[in-house]
Amino acid sequence: MRKDRMDMAGAAGLVLFAAIFALNQVVIKVTNGGFQPIFGAGLRGVGAAACLILWIWWRKIPVRLPREARLGAVLIGLCFTTEFLCLFLSLDMTSVSRSVVIFYSMPVWLTLAGHFLIPGERITRTKALGLACAVAGVGIALGNRSGGQASLLGDVLALGAAFGWTGIALCARVTKLREVAPEVQLLCQLAISTVILLSLSPLFGPFLRDLAPIHLWGLGFQAVVVASGGFLFWLWVLSIYPAGSVASFSFLTPVFGVLLGWAVLGEHLGPEIFLALALVAAGLLLINRPVRGVRTA
Repeated sequence: MRKDRMDMAGAAGLVLFAAIFALNQVVIKVTNGGFQPIFGAGLRGVGAAACLILWIWWRKIPVRLPREARLGAVLIGLCFTTEFLCLFLSLDMTSVSRSVVIFYSMPVWLTLAGHFLIPGERITRTKALGLACAVAGVGIALGNRSGGQASLLGDVLALGAAFGWTGIALCARVTKLREVAPEVQLLCQLAISTVILLSLSPLFGPFLRDLAPIHLWGLGFQAVVVASGGFLFWLWVLSIYPAGSVASFSFLTPVFGVLLGWAVLGEHLGPEIFLALALVAAGLLLINRPVRGVRTA
């Protein structure tokens, strides 16, 4: 049943959703201890695709990709590949707290791109202020080299992952792929990225590192809970609650990510990372703030 405002049940679900996606950053970093990052990303894609195919079969969702949507499908698959190639390598080089702040700046780049590419997505003064705050936060995170695991290349790769995520959102909005069922869109992303990632993985060293059961559990968590269940939950929430209200919860993920990096992995948290986090979170809130008098669908 469609609702015109967020209720307690929806808010609780989205808070849990944000926490799970933040935990995913920690799980990827831990899993990288057993699997070479690109090989692990490819294996995750195989597992996620299998879960998605079962879901499509169970729901009897028709898998149709019109000719005019094929270019969009290829583009979104390449963007998906870029996102996870960069993210998995980033988390192998830099801390979760740094990577999550930079990676979840994606709405900033989507807002900038949407101003030029998506009709009706103009940048207002409030959004411009949010952009300025978030970009300043990312700049602080990139510039801070003190404490813990701080790789400039890893940070830049996290930014590349955010750009890849932005590309996915744009392909889903501005190409003919927007007329295709979301499950089919995700299947295209997984099919293309899995083939590319597994093909590239021999270039990044041995497939296995110090493999232990925890790494297998981590891979399963990524494939089943995050890449499959998380996406389907997101679709369900968007079908019930206003998109703007749902998007506003995105600022919680970097908050949870920084805290989990500290609590689970013992990462050092200096004042600079908290300042960067505060600026990015404030920016995301301003970007997602509803315009007065305009109902968010």
